[in-house]
Amino acid sequence: MRKLDKLSVFISLVLRHKPEAAEINLDEHGWANVDELIDGINSTGRKIDMETLEEFLYHGTADRFIKNIMIEGLKPMSRLYVHLSKDIKTANKVGKRHGKPVILKIHSGWMYQEGIKFYLSENGVWLTRKVDVKYLEQMNV
Repeated sequence: MRKLDKLSVFISLVLRHKPEAAEINLDEHGWANVDELIDGINSTGRKIDMETLEEFLYHGTADRFIKNIMIEGLKPMSRLYVHLSKDIKTANKVGKRHGKPVILKIHSGWMYQEGIKFYLSENGVWLTRKVDVKYLEQMNV
């Protein structure tokens, strides 16, 4: 198993079953603070940084919403957070639920460098308060 695959399995274990394995706490909704997650994983002897963890995130939506999104950015609407996916395949499934899918590539590394907080839920969904237009890139899938 590749080193990155092993790291991914460990992160899943921490977020789904044993947060104490990385000496972190999940909040009452099962979300982890990303900075604490990185520090906790590094404290186990494994090596991870934000660049490795995030690279890019994705958001699936329906084509009827894209014009508004590209003007106003992504907003949580009736939710507490904007939901982001770690891969294109998942974002595409989400987009299909709402109509003809459109995938947005989120420049999450840039967002993080500018101080925007992210949370990772137990089920692998990335969460943030909003995503400004400058961090969005519409993909041709």
